[in-house]
Parts: sequence; C-alpha cells; structure tokens
Amino acid sequence: MLDSILFTDATGFIYTQQDGHYAGNAANDEDGASSDATEGHDDEDEIYEGEYQGVPAYNDGKPREGQVALGQPVSDSLKSRKELENERQADEEELAQQYELIMQECGHGRFQWQLFFVLGLALMSDGVEVFVVGFVLPSAETDMCVPNSGAGWLGSIVYLGMMFGAFFWGGLSDKVGRRQCLLISMSVNGFFAFLSSFVQGYSMFLFCRMVSGFGIGGAVPIVFSYFAEVLAREKRGEHLSWLCMFWMIGGIYASAMAWAIIPHYGWSFSMGSAYQFHSWRVFVVVCALPCVSAVVALTFMPESPRFYLEMGKHDEAWMVLKQIHDTNMRARGEPERVFTVNRIKIPKQLDELVEMQNESANPVLKIWLTFMRCFNYPVKDNTVKLAAVWFTLSFGYYGLSVWFPDVIKHLQADEYASRVKIHNDERIEDFTFNFTLENQIHRNGVFLNDRFISMKFKAVTFINSSFLNCYFEDVSSVGSFFKNCTFVDSFLYNTDIDDSKLINSSLINSSFHHNKTGCQMTFDDDYSAYWVYFVNFLGTLAVLPGNIVSALLMDKIGRLSMLGGSMVLSGISCFFLWFGTSESMMIFMLCLYNGLSISAWNSLDVVTTELYPTDRRGTGFGFCNAMCKLAAVLGNLIFGSLVGITKAIPILLASSVLVGGGLVGLRLPDTRANVLM
Repeated sequence: MLDSILFTDATGFIYTQQDGHYAGNAANDEDGASSDATEGHDDEDEIYEGEYQGVPAYNDGKPREGQVALGQPVSDSLKSRKELENERQADEEELAQQYELIMQECGHGRFQWQLFFVLGLALMSDGVEVFVVGFVLPSAETDMCVPNSGAGWLGSIVYLGMMFGAFFWGGLSDKVGRRQCLLISMSVNGFFAFLSSFVQGYSMFLFCRMVSGFGIGGAVPIVFSYFAEVLAREKRGEHLSWLCMFWMIGGIYASAMAWAIIPHYGWSFSMGSAYQFHSWRVFVVVCALPCVSAVVALTFMPESPRFYLEMGKHDEAWMVLKQIHDTNMRARGEPERVFTVNRIKIPKQLDELVEMQNESANPVLKIWLTFMRCFNYPVKDNTVKLAAVWFTLSFGYYGLSVWFPDVIKHLQADEYASRVKIHNDERIEDFTFNFTLENQIHRNGVFLNDRFISMKFKAVTFINSSFLNCYFEDVSSVGSFFKNCTFVDSFLYNTDIDDSKLINSSLINSSFHHNKTGCQMTFDDDYSAYWVYFVNFLGTLAVLPGNIVSALLMDKIGRLSMLGGSMVLSGISCFFLWFGTSESMMIFMLCLYNGLSISAWNSLDVVTTELYPTDRRGTGFGFCNAMCKLAAVLGNLIFGSLVGITKAIPILLASSVLVGGGLVGLRLPDTRANVLM
C-alpha cells in the first residue's frame, strides 16, 4: 500500500492517510457545520487531532436560486436526474473506498469478536428453530391428538413463516437499521417460541410456531449484513465463514437437548385432564434460551456505522467508528492511539424532500420499492442468479434432509417387521399378563378368564380372537389393534382401548370404565427416539470439517470456486445413495453429503452479502433467503412423498438441481476484492 493516499471531494475537503492515520483540512467551513459530537476545543478554538468536524457543507457562499455564480459549481436544481445519479454513484464509490480505509485503521480486535459471539447466538437460534420442528413433530402431534390429515403441517408452516420473515425483516433492516430490526425479530421469535410450549390446542400451537418462524426469519439476512459492515476486506470472507459455524452449533444444541429431555416423559406435570405439560414442551422452552440470550446481548451493541452513513447520519456513524477503534486499541494495549478520522464522505442525497415526505409511509411499501430496485441495473442479473442458487441448494439440502431420516426409519420398520412373532390358534386360560407384549400377531386365539393388569401392548395385533370373561386394568397400547375380535363378559378399567383400536370388533355384555382420555404419551424406553436424535447429531457434527476448511480457504481459492465446487460434489455424492441398503450406510451417506454441502452454504452467505450495496443488502439477502425457505417447503413435500416408493427420483432430482445450481453459481461475479458499496 502507498505510504500516502490523497483524494478530494466536492467540497474541496482533502483526505490523507499516512501510516494508517487520517488527517483532514477543509476550506470555508461554516460555523453551523460543526457537529454535536465535536469536542476538544480550547479557548482559541483550535482543533485537536482526532476531533470530529461534523458534516461538511456543500454550498458555502451558494448563489440564489436560478443563478450560477462565477467559479461556483452548478446548482443541483439545474442538473438532470441522470447527472445527479452519476454524481451520487461516484460519491458512493468514494465513500466505499474511504470506509474500507477507516475499517483498516479501526483494526480487527475485541469489538469484532464481541459482535461475532452476539450475532452467533442469533444465528444459532435460526439453526435451533429448524431442528426443533423435526424433533417435536411426532410428540406434539401425538400429545395433541392430531389426525393424520393434519400431520405434517407443523414443518411446512414454520418454514412459510421463516420465508415471509426473511423478506420482511431483511427489507426493514435497510430502512430502520440492522440492530433494531434484529432486536425486534429475535424478540418476536423468543416470545412466541416460549408461548408455544404452553398452549394446548394444535391450531394455536401452529400459529405460535408460525409467528416464531416469522421472527427468526430475519436472523440470517440481518446477521451477515450487520457483521460484514464492521469487517475490513481482507477479514470479511474468513470471519463470515467462522460465523456460519454457529448454525451448526445450534443444530448440535437442539439434538443434544432433544436426546436429554424428550424421551424422559417423567419430566412432565398436569393440572387435571385439561392441561398437560410433557417433556417435549420443556424441550421447546430450553430451545428458546439462545434467542433470549441474543436479545439481551444485542442491547449492548451499537448500530452498524455503514448503515448510519447510508442514512446520512454521519455524526452517529463517526461515534460508532470511534467506539470500534478505541475498543480495539485498548485491547491491544494502545489506549493512547487517537482515532484520526475528521470527516466522512457525504453521498449526494437525491429527492430529499420526497424522502422526508415518505418518512411516515407504509413500511411494507418502502420494503417493496427497495425490493424492486434489486432488479435494476447493475444488480438485476446477480439477483436472478443468486435466487436460483439459493433455491437449488436449499431444495436439494432440505429435501434430502427429510428423505434421509425417513429412509432410515423405513429400513428400521422393515427390519422390525421381519422380527414379528406370530401366534396361531392359541388358547390361554386363567393367566395374568403383567408385562409388555411387543411386535406380535395373534390369530384365532381364545383368552378365557385372563387378567391384563398394568401392562403394555406395543405393536401387537389381535385378529379373529375372543376374550371371554377377561379383566383389563391400567393397560396402555401403542400401535396395537383388535381386528374382528369379540369381547364377552369382559371388564375394562383405566385403559386406552377405544373405538379407533377396535376394528370391526364386537362387545357382548362388556363395559369400559374410566377410560384414559386424550392421546397418551407412552414412548418410555423408545430406542428409536434416541436413534433419531443421535443420527441428526452425527449429521450436524459432520459439517465441522467443512466449516473449518471453508473458513481457512475462503479468501485463498475464492468464493465462487468453493460455491460451485461444493454444489457439484454434493450432487455427485447423491449417486452413492444407490448403495444405501442399511442404516449404517445411510448414516454415512448423510454425513458425507452434509460435509460436502456446507462449504456451498458458507460461500453463498459471503457472496450474497458482498454483491448488494448497503441500501439494498438486507432486502436482497432477505429475498434470497425467502427463496431458500420456499424451496425447503417444496423439498419437504416432494421428497417426503417418495419415501419407500423409489430411490431413483430423489437421487436424480437432488443431483440435477445441485449440479445445475453450482454451474449457475460459477457465473456470478467474483467479490473477493470488492469493498462494501
């Protein structure tokens, strides 16, 4: 880098940088141009090094309207719209270069690491939200007696909430600020996630999880925009990639908490028969803790200084930049080092009167207008390509993420069914069953004067069997049915045997007393629950090597090479699914796929952040992330419907979209050397 950098702006103000410091001098400053942030004046009004001079005035000694004074620049009112836009573009480019130099002077240190962990908690909450859906789905639907027609809505409606949330909060962050929007969106997520653990009705539970998803939808677009705006160019790719690790940590946290809490149904209480608080609800509360922690920590962090500059709030931006500089210098043991930036470039504001009139306009309208600007030159092509890459990567990832566990469950079910015990034409008299019957089929059996006391039927089916003078007390049944059976002179007390389990069966002089009401949570000692959480834990942990590699190589081999290469390799790895004929092989394939695809996610986050200018960064990122969640919904529906039917369609579909998306990603512009516009 040159020892001295010098450039001027439209005001005649001169910026110099020597040995990492800024100094400035401006002619003809008005007295009123000083900022409230100014400090350090002595009795003779001398200016100390590092003193902020406020916003420089553009038109010192400007002529009256309609006149052009000799030697003075032409008034804005006499310029065409195109000329004004060109001037603003030049000002923005100059500001981007100056801001990069300022961030280099501020250094990378304690402030960035503090913000790193705070924003990491927010990103961790997004990862937790995704995994919570899959973990609580079976328990929530069983606990709330959800019919088969309503099953599966929870997963889709949460992703739909996240889709609309990403677009809304991302766009709003370009208008009211990164920190403020993130605080509000995370608060919405935390409140409704906590509330959802207490509601009893499935419809209300769906509503709470949808609004919770709407809140957390803003996390990804705002977190990456916020953090990128306090990083110098040479640090941006690596540290944004390290930030992605918190999504993985969120998945590990959710898997570990699910394994530790959900299967332990003793962790529950009830208030009568109307209110039940089972262990899966405890899990939902625990999963809201990262979000609450992020909200508390965010209250101590400042707004993005780059956003302040874009909004014309230069005094506030200078104060935040000085805070960053001073925090890092104190951590380095150099508290005496002065922040030497005196003035910051002012982009020309177009249509200021219109902007002021629109201050109270509908925020949704503002977001929509900003969104439409994402399809203007020169970012139009980038928006279309990014949306395609986000959609294809998400469709393949979330589709296979649903397909893998369901295929493993299907293999488990086939293996479980192969071990079924079949009893034909048996006759049992005067016997007491006080133990669990599991995975059995009883055909044409006769049970005479038998007692079924404090026992469980688990995956047991009785076909054409007779129960004569039998006594049932405190009996629970899971996946068990009585088909074409006859109950004669039998007495059933405190059981969960009801009409749904008595298929074409008849009751003769038999009665039910104090039947268990509601859907019973009777999955104690259920090995499959532990297995599902363990598989998800392994799949999430498998991305750790990919996270490390992508962070270390992001600035060395480039974002696009990593994006395209990772997606193509992920697509190729799908063909190995042909050999997935066992649980262990499918788990290995899941880990391999997750490990290869994570580099694509990390590089896509970095590229999306760097391709959009500051005034559209949140909106553009939010739109791309909304396309990601839309693809997740479609992937869940399409891949989920193919489980147990065929392998060919999921494999070919996932491979084609991933390879196609990777090739599109390679056509994006390289952003490695870009400064943030």
